[in-house]
Amino acid sequence: MQPDKRTQTILDGFGTHFDGHATHLAIAPGRVNLIGEHTDYNDGFVLPVALDRDVRVLFRSRADRHVKLYALEFDTWADFEIGNRKPNRSQLWPNYVQGVGLELAELGVQMQGFEGVVSGNVPRGSGLSSSAALEIAAAKAFLTSAKQIHALTGPQLARAAQKAENEFVGVNCGIMDQFISTLGEEGHALLIDCRSLDYQRVPFPDGVSLVIGNTKASRSLAGSAYNERRAQCEDGVRRLKAALPEITALRDVNLEELEAHRSLLPSTVYRRCRHVVSENDRVHRTVEALERGDFRLVGQLMDASHGSLRDDYEVSSDALDKMVEAMRGHPGCLGARLTGAGFGGCAVALVQAGTEKEVREKVQEAYAKAMNLWPEVYISPPSSGARVLPLVSGGSDGRTLRG
Repeated sequence: MQPDKRTQTILDGFGTHFDGHATHLAIAPGRVNLIGEHTDYNDGFVLPVALDRDVRVLFRSRADRHVKLYALEFDTWADFEIGNRKPNRSQLWPNYVQGVGLELAELGVQMQGFEGVVSGNVPRGSGLSSSAALEIAAAKAFLTSAKQIHALTGPQLARAAQKAENEFVGVNCGIMDQFISTLGEEGHALLIDCRSLDYQRVPFPDGVSLVIGNTKASRSLAGSAYNERRAQCEDGVRRLKAALPEITALRDVNLEELEAHRSLLPSTVYRRCRHVVSENDRVHRTVEALERGDFRLVGQLMDASHGSLRDDYEVSSDALDKMVEAMRGHPGCLGARLTGAGFGGCAVALVQAGTEKEVREKVQEAYAKAMNLWPEVYISPPSSGARVLPLVSGGSDGRTLRG
């Protein structure tokens, strides 16, 4: 098939910066989480979907263990030997690629270098997981270059990318982002058990769609607050163990048990725990509602999730609340909530099919008026997970995509 406009731009970039032709295109999507927020690091359940926005790596293998990549949007280079454990201090993005290479080598992949061009249209800093998309696209490029594309299962690949971000980049993220980028499927959400890594593809009905609003507000508090919330959850588990010695994470606690033993918890810790425990319950109820086509209930559960994140977990913000309010202001919106770590970034709305553009216009008008800031609003169906497309002879630059 002929390359789309964006891929053609990447092909042109390869021709500018390298002699000859690329052989493969790795694509890995960003994600939006439908429901299940701050549950992943509590061994809980999440329900993300892959977006039709992605990171792409156009590449060819090398005969050595060297990686050389040019990033179109940054106009900068990554240049390192596989196995190099010294992070890049001058720019961040190469460390995601370098860290993934280290983790794949640790798993026994016979690594081979590659060179090429990186490009992404997942908005950076928005909470839609541009970093995980880069990690998974790079992992696919590494495995393809090593001729070991099937050496790891999807969960193994996601865990390797997560470990790279945790240990090499230094971001203490959960597994959800890498998992959905690897294993997403067009027309489906993905129910993930963040303890066992078991997963279930959940068909996303035709009668509803997703609208995502980027507040464009700073997420500068998200990192410190994330670590604080995580510590509060761990403190809650330690205290609850006095009455529930078998538990190892909040995933093991139900709402009745939490209420029965709330006297063991300081009030703030109790509210943090109440969000996580109730959110896990909302995830399962959302899956059941999607399966029977009860869109109204899905929307109500999303609304309840936002209220819990705002009041109990305290990770919303004025910008996110105004975005959610703007989304709910259109009758086609069935429910809306913040998505991601919070404080800034994005909210997601479930809307009736056919109203997406009207909701987008309503959000742009209402949010801009409330915040004096123009948002970005995306409409995206649940899309495919990571894949690698071979390039073959033909086309204006001598290459077309197979598959």
